[in-house]
Amino acid sequence: MRKDLIINKKIYSSFFSCPEDVRKILEGLFVYSKPYSDDLKKLLIINNPDCLSSIKKEEYNSIINRFSLADLMDKGYVRLNPKIMRGTHEEIKAYILVAFDNFSPNDVSPRFLDYTFHFDIICNNDAWVLDNLAVRPLMIAGYIDGLLRSMTEQNKYLWDNSDNQARIKLTGIGEYELLGCN
Repeated sequence: MRKDLIINKKIYSSFFSCPEDVRKILEGLFVYSKPYSDDLKKLLIINNPDCLSSIKKEEYNSIINRFSLADLMDKGYVRLNPKIMRGTHEEIKAYILVAFDNFSPNDVSPRFLDYTFHFDIICNNDAWVLDNLAVRPLMIAGYIDGLLRSMTEQNKYLWDNSDNQARIKLTGIGEYELLGCN
């Protein structure tokens, strides 16, 4: 029997939807959520304690406006792989590592998988403390959590900026829930 004539059924797996979910979430964090996305970029790119200060807002905005989401990923500020490499004379950075974990069948529909989407936030100790005793990794975590909470609305809506409220519908049927922060 000729194997090239066998018609295989299209395969389905929730794992195949992970890249689309990553794209939607990262666009929500860094593209569709101004002015908060600008503050998140400042926390990653600008290592000064006054990175969120209104005094140098124009100067810092001119720096971060040069960075698209693709630039943030190309320059390593946002990473999908857990390896962090630094050049010999490279400036210190803050990093967000994006990862998936704990895949399990969904209670409502076993065809779908529930999973943990998590962010590891890594900051150099020298750039840890911001003005007003704010802590850089906690500020980054706060922006990520706040933006995701405001966008998901229990996953009922697709992207919709008509009322200036970005909402996201991931590919599955689950809901966004903060499970913890380390």
